[in-house]
Amino acid sequence: MENDLSGEMPSIWHQCKDLKYLLLGDNMFNPGIIPSDIEICDQPPIIYLHNNNLKGEIPLSLFSISTLRNVVLAKNNLNGNLPILAGNETLLEKLQLQYNSFTGGIPSFIWNMSSLRVVNLGMNHLNGNLPEELCQQLPLLEIFDVDSNQLEGSIPKSISNCTSLKKLYLDGNSFTGFIPKEMGSLAELEVLSMAINYLSGPIPFNIFNISTLTSLRLDSNSLSGLLPSYLGMGLPNLIELRLTGNELTGQIPNSISNASKLISLDLSLNKFNEAIPNMLGNLSNLIQLSVDGNDLNGLIPHTIGKLHSLQYLSLSSNGLQGSIIDELCQLKSLSELYLANNMFSGVVPRCLGNTSLRKLNLSSNKLISHIPSSLWSLKDILAIDMSSNALSGTISPEVSNLRTIILLNLSRNQISGSIPTTMGGLQTLISLSLAQNKLQRHIPKSLGSMVSLESMDLSHNYLSGVIPKSLELLVHLQHINLSYNLLHGEIPSRGRFQNFTAESFMMNNGLCGKSLLQVHPCREEHKHISNKVKLLIKCSLPIICMVVILVVLGIVFLKCKRDHVNDSTNRDLIDFDIPTRISYYELWQGTNGFDKSNLLGFGSFGLVYKATLPNSKIVAVKVFKVEMEEALRSFDIECVAMCNLRHRNLIKIISCCSNDHFKSLIMEFMENGSLDKWLYSHNYCLNVLQRLNIMIDVAAALEYLHHSSSTLVVHCDVKPSNVLLDEDMVAHLSDFGIARLFSEGQLEIYTKTLATIGYMAPEYGSEGVVSVKGDVYSYGILLMEMFTRKKPTDEMFVEGLSLKHWVSKSTPHSITNILDANLLLKEHQNICNILPYMSLVFELALNCCHDLPEARLSMADVVVSLKKIKVIFMENVRGTSS
Repeated sequence: MENDLSGEMPSIWHQCKDLKYLLLGDNMFNPGIIPSDIEICDQPPIIYLHNNNLKGEIPLSLFSISTLRNVVLAKNNLNGNLPILAGNETLLEKLQLQYNSFTGGIPSFIWNMSSLRVVNLGMNHLNGNLPEELCQQLPLLEIFDVDSNQLEGSIPKSISNCTSLKKLYLDGNSFTGFIPKEMGSLAELEVLSMAINYLSGPIPFNIFNISTLTSLRLDSNSLSGLLPSYLGMGLPNLIELRLTGNELTGQIPNSISNASKLISLDLSLNKFNEAIPNMLGNLSNLIQLSVDGNDLNGLIPHTIGKLHSLQYLSLSSNGLQGSIIDELCQLKSLSELYLANNMFSGVVPRCLGNTSLRKLNLSSNKLISHIPSSLWSLKDILAIDMSSNALSGTISPEVSNLRTIILLNLSRNQISGSIPTTMGGLQTLISLSLAQNKLQRHIPKSLGSMVSLESMDLSHNYLSGVIPKSLELLVHLQHINLSYNLLHGEIPSRGRFQNFTAESFMMNNGLCGKSLLQVHPCREEHKHISNKVKLLIKCSLPIICMVVILVVLGIVFLKCKRDHVNDSTNRDLIDFDIPTRISYYELWQGTNGFDKSNLLGFGSFGLVYKATLPNSKIVAVKVFKVEMEEALRSFDIECVAMCNLRHRNLIKIISCCSNDHFKSLIMEFMENGSLDKWLYSHNYCLNVLQRLNIMIDVAAALEYLHHSSSTLVVHCDVKPSNVLLDEDMVAHLSDFGIARLFSEGQLEIYTKTLATIGYMAPEYGSEGVVSVKGDVYSYGILLMEMFTRKKPTDEMFVEGLSLKHWVSKSTPHSITNILDANLLLKEHQNICNILPYMSLVFELALNCCHDLPEARLSMADVVVSLKKIKVIFMENVRGTSS
């Protein structure tokens, strides 16, 4: 045991008649199996084969050893079903099988083994339900761990009969329903972990009276209701409280300060309102405090400066106001500070430069004035994000003091001046964003010395000069954006620049290079110029200068005249596809003053109108709510995402009208509206073939975004209202407001922007993980909805039942129970012939909706499969869907 043995496992099975213990854990044996005749070793009360390379199944004979007390086979490669015994054949006390690959249900003999004290079956692939009589025969059970399996159903009330229970781990499964209030009677419970399930309803108040509790983890469920006003008074030993990612409301009770031993408190991603309690300052042992993603308002309480042990503080994504208090600088142990997405105003405290911060995020607030010079003294800081504020001034040359920084984001501010040459000394920097500021002058050649750089965004500034050739030396650079500047000269062509696309350099009229970059070709310079040419140039130069002056004066005159005639708000027009300039005034006229009669729809970030342009062309106009920061982000994302995307199944952006007070996108008008209208209106009914064609169109659009576009794009919000139908019923995917664009080689990113409930992949909703597999999951849900005519949020899906589970239980033998009733009526004569194809469709949808992202299909595979189903359907059921 723990001797680093390797090679074949010793052949001791036939020589162990008098063996007392079998202890061969924590070695590195070559893969082997547990022999079926292990019962020959009829003496050892302990079998310890933890952390080896064992494979295969557990032989039934193992549990025939009459003296067996402890079985520890954790961290191996064992698989198959657990053995099924007829009755209690041993006096087993400890059963530890975690970190293997066991499947099937938990055998019933475990629930009748009254001698058991420890059961650990976590980190396997077990499924099924926990029995109603769970603890009726387990009076001595102290530890019960089934975390990270595929168990479902409700948590049995009989768990209260395990009166000796100290640690209970049910997290990472698919349990549904309410938390049984009977749990409150487990008087010796120390750890209660039920995170990452589908539990709903209120948290029973008596759980907060279990005085022995040290850890309570209920995060990532759908729990609702209030927290008790006496929270903390009955939990004197509580060290960890995690309730993040639920739907809890009301206020955070002041009484939480009575949990004096609390080290970690995470209440983020709920709906708590009111202010942050002053009494939090009494939690002197607190190391981690996270209440981000709620509806908290008011000021940061000054008492928070008393949390001298605090290392992690996150108050992001609330409605907090006022200034960032200096008391935060008193937290000498503070390593990470997150205050993003609030309404903080005033200046960045200078004293932050005297702290030990490693990560600082103050983005998306209303901070003003200069970046304090003291901030550049944080020599050990890893990440600074102060984007989307109103910071001004210049970037100090002292930025080079940030010797360990990995991320620096100062975008969307009012920073002016030049990029300091000293920035090239940031050898550890991976991501740099200075976009949408007022930076001028040249891009320093020294930036080519930032050897770790993977992403650089300098777009939307006033940078001039050439792109330094030194940037070709950045061998790790995956993303660069220099668009919307005043750059000129040749675009570098070596190094990572061979992989960059036109999107990185657009709207720099002076740049030249390869035609693939959509810029002018560079002219070859002639070294030898004849004397005649020189004389001609000298004579012509005054004339050319005079002509240029006259032309400029003429342009200025015409511009002033045009601005006087046209509406002054039409300032920042971006041309995407056709050379059409559309003014605000034309949009106002075309929508009859944005009258409600022309309203096509609305969403979180704006309204969509039908407009008739002066040339009689009918378009759709998406008007964004400029007062919302998220809406402005959505506008920018759609602009970037749709600018160079070209596919018949994507909505086409015609133009854009934008200024400080008005932002809109002008798009193709879709005569037949949204798929949502066709599915749920009583005036329309799609037949089987139409539904197949529409879903093939949507799949083709996603396949293009994931595999064929120059930039990998994840849509993040695939649902019926975002699928529009043209006059020929061809589907077009629209609304890229929360889409994510990936850098080359990037497979996933993280976000706190929530997508539509019901369509989100599990990893998106619980962890904010965005990847192409999330779109595949949403597509699978949409495919089920298409043929069941049931939204994933339908009121029938309660108490653990979801659209996915409903379809899964009915496929393939009960398809008629879930198929859209309109299809049953429309296809009545041939319904028996259609059902096999519907079964194939639902199986495809379920294969898109695996809980594990890596188990889901790719959109390329989905397109192929769905087209095959369509071909077979048309060959064998021709005429039944027409």
